[in-house]
Amino acid sequence: MLCARIGTRLRAAGEHLAIAESLTGGMVAQCFAAAPDSSDWFLGAVVAYQKRVKFQVLSVPEGPVITEQAATAMAEGVKRLTGAHVAAAVTGAGGPEGQDGQPPGTVWIAVVARGATTTRQLHLDGEPPEICEQAATATIELLCEVLEDHPSEEHPSGDHASDDHS
Repeated sequence: MLCARIGTRLRAAGEHLAIAESLTGGMVAQCFAAAPDSSDWFLGAVVAYQKRVKFQVLSVPEGPVITEQAATAMAEGVKRLTGAHVAAAVTGAGGPEGQDGQPPGTVWIAVVARGATTTRQLHLDGEPPEICEQAATATIELLCEVLEDHPSEEHPSGDHASDDHS
């Protein structure tokens, strides 16, 4: 289970995680909450479903919320709110209609960790529940990749990868 693997890495580094979610409605946080010893390293999550919550609580700039900039602002906002060392965010159009000029299945993920911001855009297919599940899984996978590519300074374990702004 990737959430347990992420937790092991965070716990070993003495780091804490926070999550900001929109389209996934808490699915990512649920996975982390169910992981072993999560109370040691998982601080919590903000589910900011409506735009105004993203703007007011997470300091996302007014405008479209299915963008790289919005995902990054969400991750930075939840990191700031909770005092986490590592934060991830996911926003997107789950369907069946598009949003902000983006077709259903458009998703942006951002991870802020260890001095780097990594983002990823996805174009997913399926019904809204399938898109949400795929987006949640992709968020956890990206977080795991980032933690493996950017080892903590306390416990270096390999080469440092450059920032991936794909």
